[in-house]
Amino acid sequence: MVAVEEAPARVLEDAAARVAGRSEQRRRQVALLAEPGGIARADEPVRVATRIDRLSHRYRDLHPIDPAALTAADPAAVTAAAAVLERIILTNDLLPVGYLEGGAAAARAVGRVVVRDARGRLAGYGTGSLVCRELLLTNHHVLADADTAGRSSVEFDYQDGNDGRPLPLHAFSLDPGRFFFADQELDFALVAVKATTGELARFGFNRLLASEGKAIVGDFVTIIQHPGGEKKQVALRENRIVDILESFVHYQTDTEPGSSGSPVFNDQWEIVALHHAAVPAPDHDEFGGVINEGVRISRLLTDLRGRPFPPDQQAMLDRLFAERITLPPAAPAAPADPAAPASTDGRLTRPAEPVMGQWAAGQMPLTLTLTAPVTLQLAGPLAAAGTAAAAPEAIQIDPDYAGRRGYDPDFLPGGHRVALPTLHPDLLPLAALNPHAGDGQAHVLNYHHFSVVMNRQRRLAFFTAVNIDGATSLRIRRDPDRWIFDPRLPDSQQTGEEVYRDNPLDRGHLVRRLDPAWGASLAAAKSGNDDTFHFTNCTPQHKDFNQNQTTWAGLEDYILDNADTRDLKASVFTGPVLAADDDPYRGVQLPRQYWKVVAMVKHDDELSATGYLLSQDHLIDGLEAAPAEFSYGAYKTYQVPIRRIEDLTRLSFGTLADADPMARMEGATTAREITHLRQLTL
Repeated sequence: MVAVEEAPARVLEDAAARVAGRSEQRRRQVALLAEPGGIARADEPVRVATRIDRLSHRYRDLHPIDPAALTAADPAAVTAAAAVLERIILTNDLLPVGYLEGGAAAARAVGRVVVRDARGRLAGYGTGSLVCRELLLTNHHVLADADTAGRSSVEFDYQDGNDGRPLPLHAFSLDPGRFFFADQELDFALVAVKATTGELARFGFNRLLASEGKAIVGDFVTIIQHPGGEKKQVALRENRIVDILESFVHYQTDTEPGSSGSPVFNDQWEIVALHHAAVPAPDHDEFGGVINEGVRISRLLTDLRGRPFPPDQQAMLDRLFAERITLPPAAPAAPADPAAPASTDGRLTRPAEPVMGQWAAGQMPLTLTLTAPVTLQLAGPLAAAGTAAAAPEAIQIDPDYAGRRGYDPDFLPGGHRVALPTLHPDLLPLAALNPHAGDGQAHVLNYHHFSVVMNRQRRLAFFTAVNIDGATSLRIRRDPDRWIFDPRLPDSQQTGEEVYRDNPLDRGHLVRRLDPAWGASLAAAKSGNDDTFHFTNCTPQHKDFNQNQTTWAGLEDYILDNADTRDLKASVFTGPVLAADDDPYRGVQLPRQYWKVVAMVKHDDELSATGYLLSQDHLIDGLEAAPAEFSYGAYKTYQVPIRRIEDLTRLSFGTLADADPMARMEGATTAREITHLRQLTL
């Protein structure tokens, strides 16, 4: 009799309790799905809006739906949402051929886990998937500990080919000595595979995405599995999500023991859950009296980010968040050439044309290990007090995004409130939405001491807003840059590494690295510094523009150090001028101009706000030409009225424009070239 890996009684009992506890809600949701337009009402409004927003990046003719309007049950918004979801999700089973191509690629990374006992005898089977080039994901109840993993193996291509004949089997031992982590509560295990990168490259991997919006109640799912330890099979299409909990998702589908650890995909071949149990649901005869449960991938990744690992294992985990798949062909291919060129940061080079959404370009590490120590030069009271200048050797991105307070409109002294700029009503639908905003503004991404509002179509910021406290700032030395995607947004709404590779473009900070590096402790300052390395705070700038230490780079320092600024505080807004005729380059339109607005309170308690404009127009001409043909033309810094920046950007700074000294000058509509910072009018 074939041994299969059964979910243990504890797992089944806990899953059954969750299924039973949600019977009434699940029944209402299933009933809504049967009603016309019900798919727009069967799940939480914010989740529905986030799902549509994510789909809009794949289907260009779709438009986001305001989550506030869905929450308020606005008839027009509900109707529009239903039309979108019924078109994309409630299909008549006619799918584009690309769906099968994506599925074939996803299936290559799924293997049969062979579990053996202490005597080397077969103890059971499970299913696992490569989720980066060296790590395999399965259930805790499949591989409960490192000893079990060390005796076990994974087999790829245990399946029949198109001709009905078995494919050659590729078996690899597991390597828990290099990496192993298992969590009983969320029932997942992550383990290294004992193989070279070249040996595993043929199978690709199914990247894990922390972003919300991958699935809602009513979405169809596909499970690639080894049911009963048999050859690889797929549960296709007639599988539907019927409930979503905080950490788990419930769905109807065909699975058996041995399917434990299978990836659960949406129609875009993004993994939404890790399958782990099937339990009775007597109130749902239409499901065969069975509900399946999987662990939500976003919850699994959150758990991983919050745990410490040794440096060598952390480096492997970073690649789990950072890597992009190297797509294999549908048929078995020769191993990757170990001499083939890799990208400059050591990752495998991805193909120029990715297939399906899960393989869009970019990276998302959340803990970044550096080899050089971070040293600090202290300024302000902490330096005078002789505070130690030691710091960790890694850029540590705080995993608790809910704990970031962001830009503070009441930061300046004297009761001067400086609110965030507001978008013109025509621009608001283009703003990227943060599904975790809670009671805050859904289009505002908060970081430590600063906030960002993104244009999801341009994949760049509308603007950034930062509070600067010169009295408690720390001058943290800049070590090698490591940029990351913000997991609250889809990668497709951010401009990632592919735009900057092999050209003169720099990853230009909008909020300067040191601007939010302040606070009552070294940890607080470092959190602000590290947060500036999100791609949301990045814009493509020609290297001569970004690296030139002239007036633009020194604006904030000059104002804090030389103006009669009360309490050495300033609030700064920065962004690109997103012109419709900006030239496209690698899928992104390159801004030619940047603007900045600096607000401060002078010692006479008067609010002063000044605006600046800088152009790299000539610098990006001929970017696709040979390097020798690049035009390195001059660029200039101007002080301009804030009203002019409002006209250029279609942002409103409210009453802040009234505090602009240029507004009170003759010829205030003109721009004044700044060749030295002493020329500023403050």
